[in-house]
This record gives sequence, structure tokens and C-alpha cells, in this order.
Amino acid sequence: YTARMPVRKNLAASEIADQVLRAVEVLGEGERIGNLVYMGMGEPLHNFDGVVGSFAPITDAAGLGYSPRKVTVSTSGLVPQIERLGRTAPVNLAISLNASSDEVRDRIMPINRKYPIATLMDALRRYPLPPRRKMTIEYVLLGTVNDTDADAHRLVKLLRGLPVRVNLIPWNPFQGPGFARPADERVRSFQDILQRRGLTVTVRTTKGIDIDAACGQLGERPTAAEPRGGGGEA
Repeated sequence: YTARMPVRKNLAASEIADQVLRAVEVLGEGERIGNLVYMGMGEPLHNFDGVVGSFAPITDAAGLGYSPRKVTVSTSGLVPQIERLGRTAPVNLAISLNASSDEVRDRIMPINRKYPIATLMDALRRYPLPPRRKMTIEYVLLGTVNDTDADAHRLVKLLRGLPVRVNLIPWNPFQGPGFARPADERVRSFQDILQRRGLTVTVRTTKGIDIDAACGQLGERPTAAEPRGGGGEA
């Protein structure tokens, strides 16, 4: 649902940094934010200047003082911006891949028609990742769409030689798109194939699915008295 929300604005660098500052302020004594991830709503690299501009106040010792090692930027695969980011800042990279073939990725991620998988993989191989770090490959598992054993084996081949960890994300359903959450045993089988081929794999724990607040479910929904698209400020 989140991806269907209309674009209202891009956050300024100061607004992004302020979100982190506000989060720090509500933490209890002795608590600290461990990692910072630039991820939806929206595509972070569509707001390249705002995202990169926020790094200084967040990572500078005179600001919030977070190490760039703790900062990750997620993208759906905007190849020119990925290359530009690599030349600009020593931060971590996460890729929403979600398919191991162009046929499937074209259908579920229109960006693939502009930057197909082979082009994206070439960009990842050129990305100047700092030593001893790994990229994160995010892979949303859609029942019967991209979760077969054949999909897993293709994914292994795609990622061969890349310093990556794979984050499997079982689909969190909502009304409309027609996708289904895969069975737990299918998730385990997919994970097992990747791990047996030497990949580091985690499965994201789902939280908030019962109140439509899990990953991908968040979004402004109109009430019965409010037409779709109304009621909010830009």
C-alpha cells in the first residue's frame, strides 16, 4: 500500500536530519539508535541532494556523530544515482531486488524496464564498498510469483562474487494487488537453498501485520467521509 501513496514532496536535508534528532530525543537513558536506514516512503535516490545533504549533520562529530558504517541507503535500482552515491559518500547500500529474472521484475518493479537486472548487477559490482562491508539484497517473497526453488537458484547465480547479505521479506498482504504471502515452509526452503550456496540470509520478522502497520502496509487511507487523496497537507 505504501508504494501507492501519491508523491507530495521531497524532504529537505535538514528535515531528514531532524527526524533522527527527534528519535534520539525520545530514547530512554542508555538507549541509542544502532543503524540508520534511508528507505521509503518513496525512493531515496529520487531525492539525491536531500539524502546526501543530510549525511553531514548526522555523521559529523559536531552533529549527531553517527559513523557512516551505520548508515544505509536503500534503492529500487536507479543505476546512475547508485554510481553517483558511490563517488559521494562511504555509506552502505541496500537494493530492493525482489526477483531473479527480468520477466518477473518487469512485472512487479517497473524501474526494471529502464535498468534491467544485468545493468543493475554491473553497477553493484562497480560500487566502491568500503572494506569488510556487505551490501544488503532485499527480496520480498510473493507466493507463486518469485518464491520457487528455481527463483532461489537463479538468485544464487546473480549474486555470485558480490559481497552481499540477503534479507528475505515475506509479503505483508493488503487489499488490492492480488499477491499472497508464501507459506512458512516455502520461505524456509528458499532460505535453505541460498544458505547452502554460502550466502548470508536473514528473514525479516513481521510486526504490525494485524493492524496494517507492517512493512509495505503503511499509508494514509481515506475515511468513509473523506474522498481518496484528500485531507492531508503537502
